[in-house]
Amino acid sequence: MSEANKASALSRREMLIGGVIVGGAVVLASPLRSIAAAAGQGRQAQDLAEFLHLSQLLINHRLVAGVGERIQAFLVKQHADGAEQVRALIAIAEKKQAKVVEDFFGDIPAGPAEDLAHWIIFAWYTGASSAKPDATVFAFEEALAFQTTIDVVTIPSYGISGPDRWSQVTIPLVPMPVF
Repeated sequence: MSEANKASALSRREMLIGGVIVGGAVVLASPLRSIAAAAGQGRQAQDLAEFLHLSQLLINHRLVAGVGERIQAFLVKQHADGAEQVRALIAIAEKKQAKVVEDFFGDIPAGPAEDLAHWIIFAWYTGASSAKPDATVFAFEEALAFQTTIDVVTIPSYGISGPDRWSQVTIPLVPMPVF
């Protein structure tokens, strides 16, 4: 065997060992990734359950879980510590053994915690993240503000100018000719 073939045989052996290591890593990594993903999904499900629990404490109405999921996803996306703030509000409610919002809302400290509680209530009632034209819409028919009249008044349509923008934009008229 020539020196070039010996180097080539050694190279094939190294390649075989490397292939086995890479293949083993892929085989072992797949279950670990799925376990990690399942743990992450479990955590997300727990965060959603806590958010829905807090929402039910803040709002004494029948709440739609799908809307709550959208609101909670927006909250987590906008505030990295949103889940911790939700847990802090739940802790305040549990400390007061609260069943409704009046039992614990006065004990929420002013600042970010109170702002979050107000925002959650606002989001459920309006179905939007804010009153601004570029707000994210979570719900339309399921928004609590529209539930009181849902059997009386049909919601005409989505406001063209954005959520909570029910007034029609007045389009300026062409200047009238002057005679």
